[in-house]
Amino acid sequence: MTCPAMQQRLCSCPMGLMGGKGFRQTFPLTRKDNGYSFGFNEYPTLQHFVIHFANQPLLGSDAGTLMVLKSPYPWRVEEPSIYESVRVHTAVKTGRTENDLVPTAPSLGTKEGYLTKQGAFVKNWKQRWFTLNRCELKYFKDKGSEEPIRTVDLRACSAVQFDYSQERVNCFCLVFPERTFYLCAKTGVEADEWIKIVRWK
Repeated sequence: MTCPAMQQRLCSCPMGLMGGKGFRQTFPLTRKDNGYSFGFNEYPTLQHFVIHFANQPLLGSDAGTLMVLKSPYPWRVEEPSIYESVRVHTAVKTGRTENDLVPTAPSLGTKEGYLTKQGAFVKNWKQRWFTLNRCELKYFKDKGSEEPIRTVDLRACSAVQFDYSQERVNCFCLVFPERTFYLCAKTGVEADEWIKIVRWK
């Protein structure tokens, strides 16, 4: 018997790269009478497995690519019909516990604040009020506006990263099939927070 709820949270990324749709692989976590089985190891409880997960397990499958399991990861992923077989199994880090996973995942998955956005056609910059809830990123003329100027579905976003092409500081971009959005925050820390929460989505 496998555990779908946990399988949907096992994200595998090639070493040194951020996770993406093209990189995702799925490995089975199997429930047994005496606990759980994952890779080459047995875990008496899910808490023991989560502690192992906190140390970023390094796995190798038949494909030959070493993968690092990381958290957080969106829970809405397609359930595969076939799971990868583990051929290599170790850990990148040691001494970490389940508590180390908590700060990396936004607690509510929401964020709001002012960002400066580049226009789509006229390449000027205007300050807009942004809200992020679930997979929807909305921006408004200002904080008091009731109707958003636009709502963006983050499930269509293929990349989010710092951008240095606009000759502005604290700038990052969101890449969509039809357009790339260029946004600037007041500080580098704030820009990094936006990038992390969008990547988590």
